[in-house]
Amino acid sequence: MYEGAVQDLIDELGRLPGVGPKSAQRIAFHLLAAESADVGRLVAALQRVQAEVRFCVTCHNVAEAEQCRICRDPRRALDVICVVEEPKDVVAIERTREFKGRYHVLGGAISPIEGIGPDDLRVKELMTRLMDGQVTELIIATDPNLEGEATAAYLARLVGPLGLAVSRLASGLPVGGDLEYADEVTLGRAFEGRRRIDA
Repeated sequence: MYEGAVQDLIDELGRLPGVGPKSAQRIAFHLLAAESADVGRLVAALQRVQAEVRFCVTCHNVAEAEQCRICRDPRRALDVICVVEEPKDVVAIERTREFKGRYHVLGGAISPIEGIGPDDLRVKELMTRLMDGQVTELIIATDPNLEGEATAAYLARLVGPLGLAVSRLASGLPVGGDLEYADEVTLGRAFEGRRRIDA
């Protein structure tokens, strides 16, 4: 549609997840109109991420050293591991300030449609971590969708013989939501995960 460098920029932006053709075009023209110092900072940030960021050798979260800050923190419990799909899930859980253990990032979820099986995830690495005998509880915090449920069920069966306490994050109705807008699966989960109220 456009010539040379502009079209190349739009094409590259369009390859990013969640960025469609229209968004790619808007971002490209925003960058064309931006001050060169602003564009320079963006380029420098991208180059720095490429050069300095890697995956933690223990949990596979993003890190700028061999281990991420959570794995290096001696205050974190060694006996509880929370399994998540992606590094962004670690950030979401950390924002709650409720979890004091360690993490394991799988790098995705089982999805036969997309050709992703257990061997494509960091399941072997998780099993290696569980074999040392320090871990007593595994919390599975995969997404509450078909792929996340399949991954959770697979992991629960796999680690069952190890005798660990295995739990799944509760799912159900969001705070501030209305019952009439909840789908059947969400409402069913809310009933399964109901708690007693002590009066």
